[in-house]
Amino acid sequence: MTVKAALRSQAVETPSWAYGNSGTRFKVFAQPGVPRTPREKLDDAARVHAHTGVAPSVALHIPWDRVEGADGYAGLAAYAEERGLRLGAINANVFQDDDYKLGSVTHPDAAVRRKALAHLMECVDIMDATGSRDLKLWFSDGTNYPGQDDVRERQDRLAEALAAVYERLGAGQRMLLEYKLFEPAFYHMDVPDWGTAYAHCLRLGDRAQVVVDTGHHAPGTNIEFIVALLLREGKLGGFDFNSRFYADDDLMAGAADPFQLFRLMYEVVRGGGFGPDVAFMLDQCHNIEPKIPAIIRSVMNVQEATAKALLVDREALAAAQREGDVLGANAVLMDAYNTDVRPLLAEVREEMGLDPDPVAAYRRSGWAERIVAERVGGTQAGWGA
Repeated sequence: MTVKAALRSQAVETPSWAYGNSGTRFKVFAQPGVPRTPREKLDDAARVHAHTGVAPSVALHIPWDRVEGADGYAGLAAYAEERGLRLGAINANVFQDDDYKLGSVTHPDAAVRRKALAHLMECVDIMDATGSRDLKLWFSDGTNYPGQDDVRERQDRLAEALAAVYERLGAGQRMLLEYKLFEPAFYHMDVPDWGTAYAHCLRLGDRAQVVVDTGHHAPGTNIEFIVALLLREGKLGGFDFNSRFYADDDLMAGAADPFQLFRLMYEVVRGGGFGPDVAFMLDQCHNIEPKIPAIIRSVMNVQEATAKALLVDREALAAAQREGDVLGANAVLMDAYNTDVRPLLAEVREEMGLDPDPVAAYRRSGWAERIVAERVGGTQAGWGA
């Protein structure tokens, strides 16, 4: 596959929640024109795909994107298809209910665990209705103080819940298990790292895989090593792309450390992960910047990192590595990273019938002005703080 063909085939999933209002734990900053319904989120996502050509799917978050009515989620899937989109990963939410203060599927109270498990099963039902392949699970479960709960028993409860959900999955459906170093639990998280997620997925089976959120690691962690190892083991299910300076900042992909994003994408390309089996998803909150242009810019950042990764002279790199040429090997990578791929991507977009500058095309489209004028009244999508 040529570099251009690979770039045309790339697909980056955008998250429904990125189109809504968000902020910090202290304040949510509302913006005019923010969607009020899941359908309006899809309208905005369709604009991103129209200008980038590589964002054909949208992840849903339940209950944030819950829909009612006779046609329900099948109707939402049809609405997406009419706009050239499809519904992607279904994300469960077992962290915003008062009952989950001490955990969800690992809670010491069996009644709370049953409630959380019922929600996860509901999410699989939604997958059936939408045709979604992936169920994405992130658990806020953990403890704040030593002795608060039995750490090993919590792992047993987690394993029991995951096994029940895995058994419920239909043919062609996958479970993607995400991990997070800390927050909201600070003494320990029940799924704190890739090793814990990998251990649970390994026990479950082939259709349980690990999601790497690029903001969920300790400072200095070599995330590309994790990616390489999970690819080697056939357990990398996808990415949640974002950027961080200090913690789980959820900033635009490639904003804080574009070189890291390039290194990650090189391991994906080198490890055979550039294809439909590894989901490239954004997981971002646009708190102070306009949301749709920020998502477009994030998609472009992923494209640029991918293009540079595809340009690595792998034969020259392998030769330098065999010869122990430390500087030569590093230079091969740096030559690819320092290549200005923006003209190449502009050419690819023109060949796809798109404007070579997606951000400028969006600004000229009038969509921003239209949604501000039309989306008046009702309740904007978002989460409170």
